[in-house]
Amino acid sequence: MGDLFDRMRKDKGPLGKWADIAEGYFAFPKLQGPISNRMNFNGKEVITWSVNDYLGLANDPEVRRVDAEAADKYGSAYPMGARLMSGHTDLHEKLQNQLAEFVNKESAYVLNFGYQGILSTIDSLVSKNDVIVYDIDSHACIVDGVRLHLGKRFTYQHNDMGSLEKNLNRATKIVEETNGGILVISEGVFGMRGEQGKLKEIVELKKKFKFRLLVDDAHGFGTLGKTGAGAGEEQGVQDEIDVYFATFAKSLASTGAFIASEKEIIDFLKYNMRSQVFAKSLQMQLVEGILKRLEMLRNRPEFKQKLWDNVNKLQSGLKERGFDIGTTQSCVTPVYLKGSVPEAMALVKDLRENYRIFCSIVVYPVIPKGLILLRLIPTASHNFDDIQETLEAFSSIRERLVTGVYKKLSESLG
Repeated sequence: MGDLFDRMRKDKGPLGKWADIAEGYFAFPKLQGPISNRMNFNGKEVITWSVNDYLGLANDPEVRRVDAEAADKYGSAYPMGARLMSGHTDLHEKLQNQLAEFVNKESAYVLNFGYQGILSTIDSLVSKNDVIVYDIDSHACIVDGVRLHLGKRFTYQHNDMGSLEKNLNRATKIVEETNGGILVISEGVFGMRGEQGKLKEIVELKKKFKFRLLVDDAHGFGTLGKTGAGAGEEQGVQDEIDVYFATFAKSLASTGAFIASEKEIIDFLKYNMRSQVFAKSLQMQLVEGILKRLEMLRNRPEFKQKLWDNVNKLQSGLKERGFDIGTTQSCVTPVYLKGSVPEAMALVKDLRENYRIFCSIVVYPVIPKGLILLRLIPTASHNFDDIQETLEAFSSIRERLVTGVYKKLSESLG
């Protein structure tokens, strides 16, 4: 008989094996100062491209004032308890009603966290007789939700409608035997590649197959669509999304999430989602702050316009300089380079220390071996000077990567 911890001591995992040289710098870095386009890292001011504050609301004076007043009024504990027992308030209801109206759904329910919220939504929507069909590039929170499912589940190739149709055929044969239903899951925007889910094409398949569609629109809510209501609005199919999910942690610069659907479905979910039935309600100071942020999203289109001015300037500048940014259709801006994990570390250290640019680094196993992904998140807080400095820095680090500078520097990393 072995010790439970033996495996963990021998194998720290594909990312954990770099912990000794990565932690505190490449992993678990500490950005300090007010959330903005420029923050402090490792004792230096850097241009920050790693904060999902799309609309620049995190440090907006009006938002900060409402947050402070709400904290003073309610503290950080109220309401105590889960929504079902003692944690429900008029303001939670007010926020839900406004969210439902904004995303054009009959009803909505506010959730305490995004990750566990979507996970619990999936768990509650399906029974062992049902089949889940989901995009293979779905976020980890979706994957973990699917893992809870006791019935059949299939992945379809990323945004591949032929693959989806093939798996819907498989799922249909199963539910004909079990008398169950089919849940299709896509993201509105895939947060790593920046591609929008092919929601319009997925909805078209409803003419041929019987299924319900759940969309996780964490990166689309607030950034896409005429009003900012997300990828469904952008693609003209919001009405065909059966269950819509979004988080407050991106465009609204806060904590929590919500789901929206038919009233009957929301009523079922709020009585059956274990992550909400058995966990504390979203604190009132956050609820009041989110109401203010939603008001600004609805009534101040200049925030979204400034965001997209910056997105278009950054992405067009990268493409003009020959960078591969994939097929992004959103604010998420990936830059693909070729290199090893140690080379990526050397490159990012150079970028942060000498060029004062801070962006996220993504390597294997999140993306294939031999690739480096530098992921930039433009926000309304950035300006054209930030973008120009970043473009010049990226041109320099690409040349150093190609000429082998980072390979030599990385030899000490193993």
